[in-house]
Amino acid sequence: MNFQVIGRNIIQIAVKYWDKFLIEGLSYTFALSAITVAFGAIFGAVLALQKMSKIAPLRWLSVAYVEIIRGTPMLLQLYMFYFALPMLIPALNKQKFACIAIALVCNSAAYVSEVIRSGIQAVDYGQTEAALSLGLTKTQNFFSVVLPQAVKNILPALGNEFIMIIKDTSLASTFFIGDLMTQYVLIKGTTYLPIEPLVIVGAIYFAVTFILSKVFGFFERRMRHGEAR
Repeated sequence: MNFQVIGRNIIQIAVKYWDKFLIEGLSYTFALSAITVAFGAIFGAVLALQKMSKIAPLRWLSVAYVEIIRGTPMLLQLYMFYFALPMLIPALNKQKFACIAIALVCNSAAYVSEVIRSGIQAVDYGQTEAALSLGLTKTQNFFSVVLPQAVKNILPALGNEFIMIIKDTSLASTFFIGDLMTQYVLIKGTTYLPIEPLVIVGAIYFAVTFILSKVFGFFERRMRHGEAR
C-alpha cells in the first residue's frame, strides 16, 4: 500500500469535492440530527411522563414502546419506517428524508425518555414535600421546583444524545438521503477509490463530534460551577 499515493488522493478528493462533504453532506447530517433531537426530546418527555403516570395503561404503553425500540436494531427500524410509513400515509410516498427523520425521532425518543425520567426522579423528594407543605399545587411544584433542577441533570445527557445521533445518521446513507455517508458512497462510485473518501468522512465526523463534546462539556462544567456557588 503506497501511503504517499493515498495521501495525494485524499488531498485531491478533499479539494475537488469539499462542497459535497462540507456543505451538502454536513447540512443534511446536521438537519437530520437537529430534527431528531428536538422532536425526540418532545416525544421522549411525553413518554417519560406516561411512564411515571399513575394510570396503568399509559405506563404499560410507554414501557412496551421503550422496550421494543431499545430491543431492536436501529437499521431494522429505519427499514420498517421507510417501507411502512408510505403505506400508512400516502403523502409520505417518495419522501425518503421525512420517513428516515421520523424513524430516528421515534428511536431517539425511547432513549431520551429514560434520560428525562431519571433526571426528574433524581430530584430529592424532600423538596417536593417542602413545596407542597408551603401550599404549592402539584403542578406548581413540578414546574417551579422539580423541573428546573431536573433540566440540569437532563441537558448534559441530551448533548451526548445529539453527538450519538450525528454518528447514527450514517445508517441513513442506506437510503441515499444526502448525508455525509451518502456523499462518501457517491464519491467512491465516481472516483473508484474506496479508502480516500472514507478517511475524509471519518475525519469530518471525528472533528464535528470532538468539537461538540468539548462545547457541551464546557456548558456542563459551567452548570456544575453554578450549582457549587
